[in-house]
Amino acid sequence: MGAGFVSLQKESVPSLADPVRKIRITVGAVQVEAELKGNKTAQEVYAALPVEVPVNTWGEEFYFRLDGVKDYRETATNQVKIGDVAFWGAGQVLAIFFGRTPMSMGPDPVPADRVNVIGRITGDPTVLRRVMETPRIRVERV
Repeated sequence: MGAGFVSLQKESVPSLADPVRKIRITVGAVQVEAELKGNKTAQEVYAALPVEVPVNTWGEEFYFRLDGVKDYRETATNQVKIGDVAFWGAGQVLAIFFGRTPMSMGPDPVPADRVNVIGRITGDPTVLRRVMETPRIRVERV
């Protein structure tokens, strides 16, 4: 390269599939973080954030309506674990499992219908049991 020429290297820009998408879930005084999977439904949920909405409980599950998210049903299942974050496309609902639900036969939660697991809480999800009476939830990107 001759004098006066500057090498222009392209900056590496991470693709949408590369970064780990993290979210923060706040209910009352309790905050937990979760990592979302790289699937399309998780990307749709991430794009719909932040939200602060009224929250419902079903056993030890928080759920709330999250409009405008397309459910690609990549992982549609009735088998979830404590700490899973899932999307139920039929109801446009985001669900956060932190213990047993009314359909549980053992220690694991059981959703009312097949859900698409889109992520997992990275800390202790059972701390959410302390705020089950809290009327609102906030979910945001980290």
